[in-house]
Amino acid sequence: MSATPYDFADETADCEGAEDFLEHFNIAFERSVVHVNRLHILQRFHNYLDAHAKAGVTGYDEYRGWLLRAYEDFVRSDAQTEKVFSVLQRAAGITKISIGAIGRGKPAT
Repeated sequence: MSATPYDFADETADCEGAEDFLEHFNIAFERSVVHVNRLHILQRFHNYLDAHAKAGVTGYDEYRGWLLRAYEDFVRSDAQTEKVFSVLQRAAGITKISIGAIGRGKPAT
């Protein structure tokens, strides 16, 4: 972890698109990759933040690393393969069921 926590919301408040975030975190990128995958890159970045970021603890380097990783996921692959959005997951037969939903709908015996 970085020594200094990074106020992600405050520092990135002016970022509107994938290019803005990549430029903010000083990540070199191919515009053609971002043009085709911008929403997928941002969603994957969001997924990484949900899994790892901790407000008041996470530093700039970690945020930058997760954005770089999200971008590189789509440099090496594509949206169909990565299936970031649930609509693509459902189309591939991938479903997620919460633990709380298991057993619901069964008739009582």
